[in-house]
Amino acid sequence: MKESVFFRDLGTMDYQQAWDIQEALLQEALAIKKSASGETTKHHLLFVEHPPVYTLGKSGRLENVLINEEERTAKGIQFFHTNRGGDITFHGPEQLVGYPILDLEKIYTDIGRYLRSLEEVIILTLADYGIVAGRSAGETGVWIDAQTKGKERKICAMGVRCSRWITMHGFALNVNTDLDYFNHIIPCGIQNKNVTSLKQELGRSVAMDDVKENIKRHFAAVFDVELT
Repeated sequence: MKESVFFRDLGTMDYQQAWDIQEALLQEALAIKKSASGETTKHHLLFVEHPPVYTLGKSGRLENVLINEEERTAKGIQFFHTNRGGDITFHGPEQLVGYPILDLEKIYTDIGRYLRSLEEVIILTLADYGIVAGRSAGETGVWIDAQTKGKERKICAMGVRCSRWITMHGFALNVNTDLDYFNHIIPCGIQNKNVTSLKQELGRSVAMDDVKENIKRHFAAVFDVELT
């Protein structure tokens, strides 16, 4: 039987509130693992859009933030230090953020493979729109023209945390995202490479609900799970 993953669309939600939900689900799974109750952990997949916010990973560098606190406040952009991997990134309206809280002990205990699988979900989703995307050697996330110097552009950022093989945080796919927000940071700490979106690549807006359904379908296929 396939593993079940409980899906929930949180709509638009403040970053801290969504983080608290993830943390509660993670702690619930950890408590089950520590107990001898015989209860089994549950998998979850959360979708959310955040109001404008910059988040810095645990190994990130503050100098990759090119805007001071006063300027951020004036622009209505929040800022958080997080416990995920990776550097600085942006979340905002019309960007689809996915947070899988999975027990990898029930799937496979390989973080590298997990990240490649998340990337594959996005690569397959972009192919639905005629966009050829792939990976950039040594850089997590999904890229377009990654092998063409000067044309590399990132369309999906990723950063995860894993505790006793329970995952949290995840991916952020730029759909109709206002890319101007990325001008105030060095995205993911990577110099001289651009950021893009489905809207930018296609020259038109894309329905968020369609993107969500496509990601759900590919997530179920790539991870060989059933979304409920």
